[in-house]
Amino acid sequence: MSLWEIKVPLAVEQVDATDDLLLELGDERWSVLHDVLIPAAWIVGVFEAKEDAEASWAALAGAVAGAGEPELNEMPDEAWRDAYKLHFKPWQCGRLHWVPVWERETYALPEGDVAIWLDPGMAFGTGNHETTRLCCERLVEWAKTASADARVIDAGCGSGILAISAARLGWREVRAFDNDPEVLSVCEENAALNGLADAITFYEGDLITGWSGGPGDLVMANILGHVLMQFVPQLTGAVAPGGLLVLSGILATEVDQVQAAFTQAVPEWRVEQRIMGEWADVALWRP
Repeated sequence: MSLWEIKVPLAVEQVDATDDLLLELGDERWSVLHDVLIPAAWIVGVFEAKEDAEASWAALAGAVAGAGEPELNEMPDEAWRDAYKLHFKPWQCGRLHWVPVWERETYALPEGDVAIWLDPGMAFGTGNHETTRLCCERLVEWAKTASADARVIDAGCGSGILAISAARLGWREVRAFDNDPEVLSVCEENAALNGLADAITFYEGDLITGWSGGPGDLVMANILGHVLMQFVPQLTGAVAPGGLLVLSGILATEVDQVQAAFTQAVPEWRVEQRIMGEWADVALWRP
């Protein structure tokens, strides 16, 4: 099977804005590559058909400032996977390691640590984006004291990477929902890759309908700041007494606004924010 890569030169000063645009669109076929040494940057998309690549760029081009002329290349599946190996390296957060699947047989995992196996060919991502890392750090820290019977909910789960991380850390009740039914099959494949097909309940839902299974002791919502502020009652209402709400996908420039929206609604909850690069999270502990 061949894949089609479309690679478009991008003005370096537009890297952050383009990265934000792609995050908002939620189309995991596109990514931004930035070589800080040259310096140079590209927006890169990978598609199963040439026609899909051309149509997707035609729809995206008008929203991307500072883009050059696209270059379209056919790539055998093996060549694409080998190219990923140059960029994807293992990384660690506490006792949780995120490791490319091609290192499964050789990666030395310290005793007591656990691994999530990543397959870039399955739209899994690397977890290296700041918004995901912020959530993961909260998750690992919470794991130090939380009961294995605690209930975890991943709202707007995308490729399922946070829900799968929670299940790998040992929680027996992990639920994850997304309003895009197409991503749920990807979530299930990613869970199966990690031997967790039966450990997570994936289902279609949004920030209004997704809470039918009851409240969570840990609720993670890595979405976008302006969306989070539209659903303050639903998100805070989904947290069980004594539970933790982790909000991410928030630009550092808007984190104070997001925090204020939630603390006004639940002033008795303890709150904390952190900033990583241009992104931030807000964590709220319910009494």
